[in-house]
Amino acid sequence: MQIVLRGKSAVVTGGAKGIGAATVRLLQESGAQVEILDLENGCDVTDEEQVRKAFARVGAIDILVNNAGRAIRKSAVEIARGEWQSVMDLNLTALFLCSRLAHPYMKQRGGGAIVNLASIMGLSGGIYPNASYQASKGGVVNLTRALALEWAADNIRVNAVAPTYVRTDLTTPIFSSPEMLKTVMAHTPLGRLPETGDIAAAILFLCSDAARCITGVTLPVDSGYLAR
Repeated sequence: MQIVLRGKSAVVTGGAKGIGAATVRLLQESGAQVEILDLENGCDVTDEEQVRKAFARVGAIDILVNNAGRAIRKSAVEIARGEWQSVMDLNLTALFLCSRLAHPYMKQRGGGAIVNLASIMGLSGGIYPNASYQASKGGVVNLTRALALEWAADNIRVNAVAPTYVRTDLTTPIFSSPEMLKTVMAHTPLGRLPETGDIAAAILFLCSDAARCITGVTLPVDSGYLAR
């Protein structure tokens, strides 16, 4: 089934590279007008006023993809409080603020779709110590449910995608270490890891009318990781 988004206006945070860039391409190929909010084009999504101004410039929002995120791979006893907070600020608080600021635009349009980037780390204890990231993504999973229920009456669907390890800047330490990658593959039943385009395809589906009766879910794209 071909997904058509002509006439739709979308915003993708962290859309300059990685999963975000792949998502931007698919949304555009499906006919949507896409605005990228990223540090590379001058928007810090942890700054509420910058997001407010960006949304006002866009003017109409049907789709919001909350993709911007960071990881600081340190154990609970090693991570400094400031590092912990920086992960929470981007991965969870900015996602909340962007969603809340998008709400009135979507309500005015008669509805919309929000897709959050969660992670298998938000649904499991993970493989490696990464306390701040795991906590933030667990928050994304439950915030997705909460907003889906709160905004269902406004015809705003809120879902999330939970990728496994995907080759991006965030996972460079994993993919550059043969030993770490071997451990990851041992937890990957399909024997292959998704590419950024595989995650973008799941996001596109959840943005579209093909998922019009789906809200409050977190869809793993994990090559079987969570089935263990």
